[in-house]
Amino acid sequence: MSLSINRRRLLQAAGATAVASAAGTTFADAQPAAAALVVPPARPDTGVSAYPFELGQVRLTAGRWLDNQNRTLSYLRFVDVDRLLYNFRANHRLSTNGAASNGGWDAPSFPFRTHMQGHFLTAWAQAYAVLGDTTCRDKANYMVAELAKCQANNGAAGFTAGYLSGFPESDFAALEARTLSNGNVPYYCIHKTLIGLLDVWRYIGNTQARTVLLALAGWVDTRTSRLSSSQMQNMLGTEFGGMNEALADLYQYTGDGRWLTVAQRFDHAAVFNPLASNSDQLNGLHANTQVPKWIGAAREFKATGTTRYRDIASNAWNMTVNAHTYVIGGNSQAEHFRPPNAISGYLTNDTCEHCNTVNMLKLTRELWLIDPNRAAYFDFFERALANHVIGAQNPADGHGHVTYFTPLKPGGRRGVGPAWGGGTWSTDYNSFWCCQGTGLEVNTRLMDSIYFYNGTTLTVNLFAPSTLNWSQRGITVTQSTNYPVGDTTTLSLSGTMSGSWSIRVRIPAWATGATVAVNGATQSVDTTPGSYATVTRTWAAGDTVTVRLPMRVVLSPANDNAAVAAVTYGPMVLAGNYGNTTLNALPSLNATSVTRTSTSSLAFTATANGATVNLAPFQDAHGYNYTVYWSVSGGTGTTTHKLVNVGSGLVLGIQNMSTADGGLALQWGDTGTADHNWVVVTEGGNVKFRNVNSGKVLGVENMSTADNARVLQWADNGTADHLWTLLSQGDGTYKIRNVNSGKLLGILNGSTAQGAQAVQDSDNGSADNRWRLVANG
Repeated sequence: MSLSINRRRLLQAAGATAVASAAGTTFADAQPAAAALVVPPARPDTGVSAYPFELGQVRLTAGRWLDNQNRTLSYLRFVDVDRLLYNFRANHRLSTNGAASNGGWDAPSFPFRTHMQGHFLTAWAQAYAVLGDTTCRDKANYMVAELAKCQANNGAAGFTAGYLSGFPESDFAALEARTLSNGNVPYYCIHKTLIGLLDVWRYIGNTQARTVLLALAGWVDTRTSRLSSSQMQNMLGTEFGGMNEALADLYQYTGDGRWLTVAQRFDHAAVFNPLASNSDQLNGLHANTQVPKWIGAAREFKATGTTRYRDIASNAWNMTVNAHTYVIGGNSQAEHFRPPNAISGYLTNDTCEHCNTVNMLKLTRELWLIDPNRAAYFDFFERALANHVIGAQNPADGHGHVTYFTPLKPGGRRGVGPAWGGGTWSTDYNSFWCCQGTGLEVNTRLMDSIYFYNGTTLTVNLFAPSTLNWSQRGITVTQSTNYPVGDTTTLSLSGTMSGSWSIRVRIPAWATGATVAVNGATQSVDTTPGSYATVTRTWAAGDTVTVRLPMRVVLSPANDNAAVAAVTYGPMVLAGNYGNTTLNALPSLNATSVTRTSTSSLAFTATANGATVNLAPFQDAHGYNYTVYWSVSGGTGTTTHKLVNVGSGLVLGIQNMSTADGGLALQWGDTGTADHNWVVVTEGGNVKFRNVNSGKVLGVENMSTADNARVLQWADNGTADHLWTLLSQGDGTYKIRNVNSGKLLGILNGSTAQGAQAVQDSDNGSADNRWRLVANG
């Protein structure tokens, strides 16, 4: 946090502690809410090419995601609303009705108390929308009614009309004067309240929530309209959440241009201007202060069609995912961005703040709706959701409490150490961190990004046991799978169908050899990794679509050091189980020893430091010390890799298996010849690719810096064109940038043909500029 008092010190002062909660219940008997939004937006989003289903149209069935949802629902039904209202009532000079106060970030003396209540409002509203859960609906409605009383008492409390918070309005005067020094982030809290009220209005139909929302938004307008542009920009140096998001959404739902004007006052020039010019200046910034602004930029694009907003959001996503993201999909260390590609030097106890990843999922979804052919968005989404977010919830806690940080140091453990240094579990009433709030939200909307549509075309982006009620067309889609334990998922269709329409299924970038079968018959469709496979036909009730996504063990090197790598299997990151053993350094892994030992679970063994170690999905790494990253000597040591082009699915080799200097690099089907195998050799933060057949290294003809210069092999004479930088794309693929030219390894004209020449090319976003490093053996 960019304040004199940061979150760590505030947490320390609050003395947050972890406690275990009682076992929860399931909610299979809850009834789904109506399929459509209770309150539809007044204005359609601009610039989108795909559309989400409403929350009530998709239901999770038995599996890990449903377990997470049920634990969170148990807590949402349990929590005492009067305790959550304590600070609002006290601040607005009303009786606290004998309720106990909370601890942690909602303690009466904590600077930014009452941020958490907006998260509860959102989670309750989502729970009602998804399941028709009346307990959650009633809690949300009760809180709104009591907040309305607080707002109505502003005159007696000495506050301006519309104000609503748990701390004095004078904090805003100090914020505007840049004299606020108590650690408060006032608009951060207001943002949460605005969004929570909006969600209760749109998902439950509570018009009182709309009234309170508009009054609070009006207060924001009055407060900010009197500031000069420079005063406003200076004030934006203090964390303000996604105020631009909340107000742009209010514009979309009301159609009142007033709210767009207020939203745009929160466009933070110091952050937006570099992003608009595609300049990565994230180093040192408080990470989760930025991501909500980027979500706001995406929403402002959809409200206005102004492409600068879209570019800000997409550039921010590209920078973060490609240069600032750990293998589990999380970003930041000690809550802050570090230099681009600085990964291996920041494997600590305070990596991967949970909020950041939840918000990156929101940003990813917003961007994919604009560009639904870019499968890389959901390749990242899947990895971050499966490895970080799902695993951040404690499966042994009936209330679904979560970690703040997810440690990635060797020997790290979830739930051990203070929240500001290692990820203590949240509690019922004594934590209320930002990450606890986003945990409530994300675990009540896990189903919202499985299926999408455009017209009559259905897109399947995620693979989880679930049922889609496409009520607008009278179609039900049931997805049955034990993915990722198994590599297949089956979609079963029922209902009334007519005419020809299409089903699109994401083929992850790591999935070579994927197949799609309809009623058991394999279809002749394009299953290029990192794309969408589309089946168009006249469907009938009873039809099934079975998608197979073959998985294999792959090493995923850190961006800045190929001698440090994680082990992945399909979308899952594997962690080594070290029990209670203390690790002082990364274990040295024999990469060729990683072996799956079970067909009914993702259980693996490997040899590290000369001893056998068990590996399992990182989301299941609970109750023991683990390592996610490993030392792999000499880059990947004697381990050999194939370089698989994402655009073509073909592998990089040398023409005619030549062993001569100048032998041309080209792509070919994987025939098993030695020239298709490469050793990745680390040199500083870069790598060389040494061909197993010839012993020569990959370089660029005549050290050219031009586009389409040919890539070839040559004796290792130390020239800069022999060095390459691996740029992780966050989905198991890499861009491979030549150190001499700054250009990317690609295929001439993006060809998918066997024998096509490998070249260097400017980064134009094409699939042939991305590669997968697939370990042999």
